[in-house]
Amino acid sequence: MSKIIAIFNQKGGVGKTTTNMNMTTALCMKGYKVLTVDIDPQGNTTSGFGFEKNKLDKSIYDALINEEDIKQIILTTGYENLNIVPSNIELAGSEIELAEMKKRESRLKTTLEPVKDYYDFIFIDCPPSLGLLTINALVAADTVLIPIQCEYYALEGVGQLMNTVSLVKKGLNPQLEIEGVLMTMYDGRTNLSVQVVEEVKDYFKSKVFDTTIPRNIRLAEAPSFGETIFEYAPNSKGSKAYLQFAEEFIERQKKHGKNKKTR
Repeated sequence: MSKIIAIFNQKGGVGKTTTNMNMTTALCMKGYKVLTVDIDPQGNTTSGFGFEKNKLDKSIYDALINEEDIKQIILTTGYENLNIVPSNIELAGSEIELAEMKKRESRLKTTLEPVKDYYDFIFIDCPPSLGLLTINALVAADTVLIPIQCEYYALEGVGQLMNTVSLVKKGLNPQLEIEGVLMTMYDGRTNLSVQVVEEVKDYFKSKVFDTTIPRNIRLAEAPSFGETIFEYAPNSKGSKAYLQFAEEFIERQKKHGKNKKTR
């Protein structure tokens, strides 16, 4: 059975999609079977993997709202062992539609049930909001991965984020845990980045990953070409950082007993 991880921070521009794309790719490169689920109406993960968002036959919308079989919506990426459930702007109105449905908070969990056993890891790229789509991701997930940028006000909104996680854990998903915190846009030449990391570690303690993702122009450019950092700039600092992060992530899984691949 796979582990489902929601990549969540209600702030925009913290590196959720960049982390989702490159982390899932790094894991599949290491031999794990991975599914990424794009539930952001902006569909940046979808376009980042080279798909035309506006030309999709089916998307996560059809699974969530119309209860279509998720197996018919999953697409193959250019990487062996890495699949995607795509998204587009059609999902934008789903919050209103979900609000009127039964079991509205758990529709994504139900949607993913038929394919859980096929993958080692399922990553959900959440929208930058605290709406029903994000709640669905947290209900479906086993853990939450929180990217936080090394900038002023890094912890702004984190209290609200943690309150949301706590409420979901209390009322809808008692097993939900924090996977960890990933520091992004790190610049070791500045006192600010160092201070922010220390501040975040004071708040999250051992949940903060040792790996930091550097501020790297190649990471920002890659999605616009429909590529991950490993295709676009394989020798860049960003590429090396996400490979290192994947290794640290895997080591943590081994410590907690998640060390077997599905094949």
